[in-house]
Amino acid sequence: MTIDELMRRWTGQEGGAERANYALFLADFCDALGLPRPDPAGATTEHNDYVLERFVRRPDGSNGRIDLYKRDCFVLEAKQSRQKAGDKYIDAGPQLDLLKTGHEPEKLGRPPSRRNFRGG
Repeated sequence: MTIDELMRRWTGQEGGAERANYALFLADFCDALGLPRPDPAGATTEHNDYVLERFVRRPDGSNGRIDLYKRDCFVLEAKQSRQKAGDKYIDAGPQLDLLKTGHEPEKLGRPPSRRNFRGG
C-alpha cells in the first residue's frame, strides 16, 4: 500500500467506531510507510516492545493501554473524529511530502525516560 492508497482508503470515512477501525488503520499505516506491522502481544508486558494495546500502569496506579507502542521510539493513541466527513480534510502539505520522499527528520533530543511508565 502506498501513502496515496492509504489516503484514498481512509479519507472521508464517517461513522464507524474507533475500536473497530484503529487496528486496521494502523496496519495500513505501517504498510504505507514500508514498516513492519506490530508484533503479537505476549503475556509478559516487559517483552512487548512493538505491539498494539500495550498495558501500562498510570502514575495514579490505574491501568491503561497504549494503542500502538514501540519501545524507545513512540507511542500512538488513535482518536475517532466527531467531525462530518467533509470537515475532516486537513492539508498535510510538507508533512505528507516527508512521508513520500522517505526523508528522515532531524532527531530532536532524547526520548522521555521509561521511568515515567511502570509498564516497562
